[in-house]
Amino acid sequence: MSSPHVLRRSDWHLYVPKLFVVLRQGYGFDDLRHDLIAGLTVSIVALPLAMALAIASGATPDKGLHTAIVAGFLISLLGGSRVQIGGPTAAFIPVVFNVIDKFGYGGMILCTLLAGIMLVAAGVLRIGTLMKYMPQPVITGFTSGIAVSIFSSQVKDLLGLQMDKVPAEFLARWSAYFSHLPSFSGATVTLTLGSLAIIIGLRRYRPNWPGFLFAVVAGALAIIFVHLPVDTIGTRFGGIPATLPHFSFPHIPLDRTRELFPSAFTIAFLAAVESLLSAVVADGMIGGHHRSNCELVAQGVANIASSLFGGLPATGAIARTATNIRSGGRSPISGMAHALFLLLFVLVLAPLMSYVPLAALAAVLVMVAWNMAEIESFKHLMSGPVGDRAVLLLTFGLTVAFDLTVAIEVGLVLTSFLFMHRMSEVVAVQSQVSLIEEDQDDFARARGPDQRAQLPPGVEAFQISGPLFFAVANRLDEVLNQFTRPPRVFILRLRLVPLIDSSGVTALRQMVKRCRRSGTRVILSGLREQPLAILAQMNLRADGIQLQFADNFVAAVALAAEESAATVNP
Repeated sequence: MSSPHVLRRSDWHLYVPKLFVVLRQGYGFDDLRHDLIAGLTVSIVALPLAMALAIASGATPDKGLHTAIVAGFLISLLGGSRVQIGGPTAAFIPVVFNVIDKFGYGGMILCTLLAGIMLVAAGVLRIGTLMKYMPQPVITGFTSGIAVSIFSSQVKDLLGLQMDKVPAEFLARWSAYFSHLPSFSGATVTLTLGSLAIIIGLRRYRPNWPGFLFAVVAGALAIIFVHLPVDTIGTRFGGIPATLPHFSFPHIPLDRTRELFPSAFTIAFLAAVESLLSAVVADGMIGGHHRSNCELVAQGVANIASSLFGGLPATGAIARTATNIRSGGRSPISGMAHALFLLLFVLVLAPLMSYVPLAALAAVLVMVAWNMAEIESFKHLMSGPVGDRAVLLLTFGLTVAFDLTVAIEVGLVLTSFLFMHRMSEVVAVQSQVSLIEEDQDDFARARGPDQRAQLPPGVEAFQISGPLFFAVANRLDEVLNQFTRPPRVFILRLRLVPLIDSSGVTALRQMVKRCRRSGTRVILSGLREQPLAILAQMNLRADGIQLQFADNFVAAVALAAEESAATVNP
């Protein structure tokens, strides 16, 4: 049997872009109409974001727009997700800012180029399959840490502080802020508060309206008609050139490749994780299935192209992808259209963009940071086991105070040690139960004739054997994807699960939510002491309707029979 991470000739179809799959299946005028409308909607959302993200990264606003145009087009053209929208994202801000601060923009170009090569190699080596095994405490830790870093980077523009340069280090940055606090601008603070009020108000009362764009346009109108004395794109950067992206970038310091390699690896890692997370979210919204390794290759090609056009790193953007889906996007053509609409905006509206106030863009990024903070997820994981809490807090703290690369490395190493410790405990327990005759597959369908005969119509049963931890938690989605039509009752047998960690509980919670949306009731049978305690600790309890617990499989089948009969004969 060949290794799953070795590319074989028969696996070429794994790298066929979703665009070609869609066109082969049939694509009509109605599909094109929906995609163009969705592409226009997403481009309106992406326009202020691309500029704001570039400025926060230490680059000029046109770099963000060119990245969204070039990389966004290629990610949709070559990607393995049907509705993924690509471009610059907030996750890159701390890394990019530090690289530009230390090595100049040429160093940033080299980092992006190296990251693109790494992503292509990861896709060819089929590492995309492994990226989904990232433990949840590490992901939430560095994501929340990035959110704090983004907010920290925007204080100067939020308050209009008169300072030449913002330090890259977190503590030094805040020390500089406090020392320059008396220089704040009342006009800037007023504009900031007004922009935040517009965004928050529209999000609450008109959630389908592009709040970011309204805030930016309102700020620009205030500059034009009220003549507020605040910094704008024009006053700080001299405006945005109304030209096509072209091959023009600074000198690349190839002699510093070794120094830049860790940052390039971090960029590649973030691009891989965020793009695949976005693709998974999109799959859940449209009921599709992305090609992870094809997506990594597309991300790599897009980042290489972005560097050749002098752009920034790019990846799949979860919020913009969700906007695309909600706006009716049906195929990768909507993502390609979003890039072309952005190009049209640059060519036509560039002179007007000079009036956009930096305070309004900073307000946009504050809201992005708030969305990234994942406060609920953070609080949820803090109710988990002590080890997971330690990983979460350590990853978060290192991301904020030191370096994202170090945070990820330490988080993964600590998680590995915790995993080994937990596995040693599991082996000790398993040695005492050697005569259990059960199907030993990790997620094996209860397919024996005696078991299948016990299942009423509309009832499905699966069994998990072994610990439900971060490396296998995502496979619950694969189980649900096997159903051609959702069952009325789904029994998940957990008697052979000695241990569940916080990622496993998160996966179970998501599975229950997905079943609720499809009208399927869930029964967990045979819960042992540790899993039952963790479920209670993290507040995943039986409600007697959507989720029920049964002592064993026989009791679960009896409950399922009652549910099935009640559904058939209400």
